[in-house]
Amino acid sequence: MYRFLLSRQWVILTLVAVLLIPTMIRLGLWQMHRYEERTARNDLVARALDAAPVAAESLTAPGRKITTDERYRTVTAKGRFDADGEVVVRRRTDADDNIGYHVLTPFVLDDGKVMLVNRGWIPADGASQTEYPEVPAPPRGEITVTGRLMPDETTEASGIKDLQGLPDRQIMLINSEQQAERLDAPVLGGYVVLKEPEPKGDTPEPIGRPGNENAALNYAYAIQWWLFAAAVPVGWWFLVRREKRDRETAEAAEAAEDAEQAAPAEPAAV
Repeated sequence: MYRFLLSRQWVILTLVAVLLIPTMIRLGLWQMHRYEERTARNDLVARALDAAPVAAESLTAPGRKITTDERYRTVTAKGRFDADGEVVVRRRTDADDNIGYHVLTPFVLDDGKVMLVNRGWIPADGASQTEYPEVPAPPRGEITVTGRLMPDETTEASGIKDLQGLPDRQIMLINSEQQAERLDAPVLGGYVVLKEPEPKGDTPEPIGRPGNENAALNYAYAIQWWLFAAAVPVGWWFLVRREKRDRETAEAAEAAEDAEQAAPAEPAAV
């Protein structure tokens, strides 16, 4: 009845179906894993942003790595900006994906340590990026700054190559160890994205809050892949039943034709 399943065409079709099912299940599991990762990241960001501000030196110190739980925490520090030690970070985009720079300014604390402060984004308006761009001056005198604590940037995490031989006072990645060597000063690990005081004239352009990743989309993709996996055997069985029905219909028609041909001819009327 189902001997046609041993044909080359049906053996190949069955093998493809057998391979598709676990593949789709694995893809669904991968999407669910991404959903859990993104949900955990969103929860972490929300907790960090909602936490009360703390002194920067309570979470970081020279040579210290910023942990996942400390990322995005709001910190405060008192000191003064060192505009002479300022650099710009190349190939950074604003909210509209325009290419420009981030302005990284050392902030000298009262105890002599340095905290790196990302003051925001400025456009790359010059005809060439080999010259240092025009950067609005930071506030003068002793002030208190507030910002979000971030870990040192790495090529592995960001995908940005740490190019060498760049123009003077231009860098690719924000790295506290490299800046400590350049400034010849004790630099706190990580850096701070400035929130307050806000820049005059909205320049440098403040860096916005980290947004939520669309975890729900990964959840929907996971369900979709699992529905596809469930649909494969159903579709296979539907094709099998249709093939069986078509063959039975063809065999019945052939048998009827053979019977008609084998029937004796009626005698001619006299």
